[in-house]
Amino acid sequence: MPITLAQLNHASREDAAQMLDGLYEHSPWIAEQALNERPFQSLAHLKHVMTEVLQHAGRDAQLALIRAHPELAGKAMVSKSLTAESTNEQTKAGLTDCTPEEFAKIQQLNADYNAKFGFPFILAVRGPRGVGFNKQQIIDAFERRLHGHPDFELQECLRNIHRIVEIRLNDKFGVEPTLGHQVWDWQEKLAQHSDPGFAEKGQLTVTYLTDAHRACAQRISHWMKDCGFDEIEIDAVGNVVGRYHPASPGARYLMTGSHYDTVRNGGKYDGRLGIFVPMACVQQLALQQRRLPFGIEVVAFAEEEGQRYKATFLGSGALVGDFKAEWLQQKDADGVTMREAMQHAGLCIDDIAKIRRDPTQYLGFVEVHIEQGPVLNESHLPLGIVTSINGSVRYQCEIVGTASHAGTTPMNRRRDAACALAELALFVEQRAARDGDSVATIGQLNVPNGSINVVPGACLFTLDMRAPTDDQRDAVVRDVLAELSAICERRGVRYTAEETLRAAAAPSAPEWQARWERAVSHLGVPLFKLPSGAGHDAMKLHEIMPQAMLFVRGENAGISHNPLESTTSDDMQLAVDAFTHVLNQLALETA
Repeated sequence: MPITLAQLNHASREDAAQMLDGLYEHSPWIAEQALNERPFQSLAHLKHVMTEVLQHAGRDAQLALIRAHPELAGKAMVSKSLTAESTNEQTKAGLTDCTPEEFAKIQQLNADYNAKFGFPFILAVRGPRGVGFNKQQIIDAFERRLHGHPDFELQECLRNIHRIVEIRLNDKFGVEPTLGHQVWDWQEKLAQHSDPGFAEKGQLTVTYLTDAHRACAQRISHWMKDCGFDEIEIDAVGNVVGRYHPASPGARYLMTGSHYDTVRNGGKYDGRLGIFVPMACVQQLALQQRRLPFGIEVVAFAEEEGQRYKATFLGSGALVGDFKAEWLQQKDADGVTMREAMQHAGLCIDDIAKIRRDPTQYLGFVEVHIEQGPVLNESHLPLGIVTSINGSVRYQCEIVGTASHAGTTPMNRRRDAACALAELALFVEQRAARDGDSVATIGQLNVPNGSINVVPGACLFTLDMRAPTDDQRDAVVRDVLAELSAICERRGVRYTAEETLRAAAAPSAPEWQARWERAVSHLGVPLFKLPSGAGHDAMKLHEIMPQAMLFVRGENAGISHNPLESTTSDDMQLAVDAFTHVLNQLALETA
C-alpha cells in the first residue's frame, strides 16, 4: 500500500525512517535527518529538505554517497548484488540486457570516468519522465560528461541522485505526475516537426511559417480543441489562440502563453512549456465543467526567436500593435519575403492591425518558462519567481589600429586593435560582475582579413549588456563605453560603436508576482526570486498590461537553445499546480 504524507508526519521516528528506507543508496541517514523538519507540507517539501541535508553534510559525506552507488551495468549487476531499487532502474533502462559490444563499451566508460574523477558515473536512468533512457542515450551522456570539470561532475552526480530519489519517493507514495506527463508528452510529439536540413539529422528547428511551423500550429490547435477550449483560431500572424470563456459573458480574460518557434538545433521546452502548462489547466477545468469569473486566453506565439526573419517578438508584438510594416519586405536565406511566406500560409496581412488587444479587456499576462540557466538547477529548486526581465542594449563596434608586420614592429610601437579589445573584454567581465545580476557579453569578435604574421589593424565585435532595471543597465553601458574610449586613447587606436537594440526592462507587476509567490509557497517549495536574463514574450505584453513570470528548473545545468535542454515531468506537474493555484486565487478575487 502506498504511504501517505499524513502517515509519515504522524509516525514514530523509527517507523517514519522505515517508510523512507531505500531512497538514498545505502545512506539512510539523509532521510533520517530530514525527519527533523516534520511535518512536511508536501512531497516537494520533503524532497527539498533532503537536498538541504546533503548540501550541508560536506564534501566527504557527498563523495561517500556517490561511491555507495553501483556502476551502471557494472560488477554489482553482474553478481546480482544490486539493491532492489537499482535493479529495477537498470532493468527499465535495458542495462540488464546489453549486447556484448554495449556491455564492453559501458565497462570502458565506467573505468575511464572513475579514473578521471575518482567516483562512479551517476545518471538517473529512468529519465525526465520516469520511463527510462535507452542504452544509446546513456552512452551519449557518459561520453559527454567524461569531459566535465571534476567539481561540476560531483554536483551533477548529486543532482542525478536527487532525481533518482524523487522517482523512488513517487513510487513509495503512489504518486504519478499525470498532468506533468501530459505536458511532457505534448512537447515530445510537437518536436517531431522540424525544418528540412535539420529533421534529417534528428535536430529540432522550427522557424516562422515553414511547413514544420504550420504543422505545429495545427497540432496545437487540435490539442486545444481536445482540451475543451471554446474558441480556437490561427490569427493574422500565425499565433494559435485558444479562449476558454468565463462564467458570465463580458468578463475580462487572463492572457497567458509563450512561443512555439525555436532556434536552430534548439530544445523542446523553450517557449512551448508556457503553452502546454496552461492548456493542461484548461483541460482540467473543462473536465470538471467549471467556469471561472474570468476567461482564459492561451496564445501560442508564432515567432519570438527572430531566426528566419529578423523580426523578434513578431507574434506578441502584433498583439500590442508593434508589427512593423517594413518586416514584410525582409527576405529569408532563400530570397522569400515575409509577405510571400504569409500569403503562402494563407494569413490575411490586412487583418494584422485588427488583432491588437485592448488591455481593458484583460486582467494581465502570466508566462511559464523553462529557466534557460543554471541557478534553479544548482539550488535544487523546481520553481523560481521572476522579479524582472532584464533590459538590454546591444552595440556593433569596431576598433581600428594599424596593421603592421608581426616580426618587425616593436611591442612599444604597435597599434594593435585585438589587444585593445582584449583589454576591454576583461573590463566588461569585471564591470558586469560588480553588480551581481548585471551581465555583459562580447558575443562576436573578428579580425577582418587577419593573418598569423600581421598585427591586427582592426577588430569587429559586439556588445550585449543587460540588467534588471534600465538605470542599472545604463550605468553598465556608460562605464563600458567610457572604458572603451579610455583604452583606445591610451593605445592610440580609434573606435566606433553603433547601438543596434535597446529594450526596456520589464519588472514583474508586484500583485502578479505575489500570486506566483503564494502559489509556490502553497506547494511547499521554498521561494526563490531571480531576474530573467533572456527576453520573453512577456516583455511585449508588459507594454500594455501587468505581467509576471514563473521559471521551471532545467536539467543538464539548465542549458537552453540546445538539444540537451530538458526538464522533468515532476517539475512540470508543479508548474501546472502553481498555475492552477493562481487561477483559484483570481477566482476568489474576482468573484
